[in-house]
Amino acid sequence: MKISATRLSAIAALACFAAGPALAAGTDGSCSNATMQGLYIFSANGYQVVDGAAQPKAIVEMIRFNGDGTLVVPGVTRSVNGVVTRAPAHGLGTYALDADCIGTLTFTNGPAFDIFAAPRGDDMWMIQTNSGNVLQGNVTRVYAGPANCQGAGSEISRFVSPGCQ
Repeated sequence: MKISATRLSAIAALACFAAGPALAAGTDGSCSNATMQGLYIFSANGYQVVDGAAQPKAIVEMIRFNGDGTLVVPGVTRSVNGVVTRAPAHGLGTYALDADCIGTLTFTNGPAFDIFAAPRGDDMWMIQTNSGNVLQGNVTRVYAGPANCQGAGSEISRFVSPGCQ
């Protein structure tokens, strides 16, 4: 079966057109701080070592990555050895994500992590690097939109941008 040059050109053009959005989304494997943008849920478990004894530790946290190396925490609940605490909203931090999708994340006056991101930024894995802690977990994007007041008054708007009403 022979394919004409015109038909072959049309197929190639269609393939390039269809692949364009995928290539633009970062599927080439490269990352940057802009890869992580939107509202994410961090869920992790492990241990905190206190006086040589390992105490179970679990955390569920909302993290708003701003795409510029900064982040805001709208809410967090953690349990250490069965004692549950809820931290006030608006915690801050920074992150740096290299082209190989590996980086670091540090919460202001808090823990530090090594991070490993999927190239599209939908998922990330974190492991705490502070001494005396064994904690690792997954971060999943739940909202990719910008931190603005579109949809103000909706349930999601209070987590996307704390200043929205």
